[in-house]
Amino acid sequence: MKWSEVGRYWGTAPEDRDRPYPCDGTLPAANEAYFRGIDVHASAATTFRWLCQLRVAPYSYDLIDNFGRRSPRTLTPGLEQLEVGQRFMSIFDLASFEKDVHITLRLRNPGVFPLLAVTYLVASNGDDECRLLVKLAVAYKKPAILSPVRVIGPWLDLIMMRRQLMTLKDLAER
Repeated sequence: MKWSEVGRYWGTAPEDRDRPYPCDGTLPAANEAYFRGIDVHASAATTFRWLCQLRVAPYSYDLIDNFGRRSPRTLTPGLEQLEVGQRFMSIFDLASFEKDVHITLRLRNPGVFPLLAVTYLVASNGDDECRLLVKLAVAYKKPAILSPVRVIGPWLDLIMMRRQLMTLKDLAER
């Protein structure tokens, strides 16, 4: 992968990016997409259960995106009981889900930010192996030439999302 593509495609292969993602239907007006991927040495069910924890915390850099509170390091009972419309990470709503397969979120109130939908997809590779894939579908409001966010956005997201995925992987593998 070229250095210029890392911000958009970190951890993914072409086959990861070519598959359908539920966020495509949640934000059909998307004009950009970023992909993230990581191998997890845990079952799809365990990995999905940790994704449900995103209802209460972002699992990234807690000082920055969780007001300094540490994201829980043990599973919180009841968070796996999902319903469309539930709040996730305080800024997203649950758009759709399939147990042990995917969670798809949409940004609650974009304001000055672009419209955003994200799918966390758990692709099972056997009993105790899976691939955690993420697609962020983005609908930028301004043309690329007028939006510095389109240039730095993928890199800023990568910094935060990489940490989130590494943390979720570590917790699922415990």
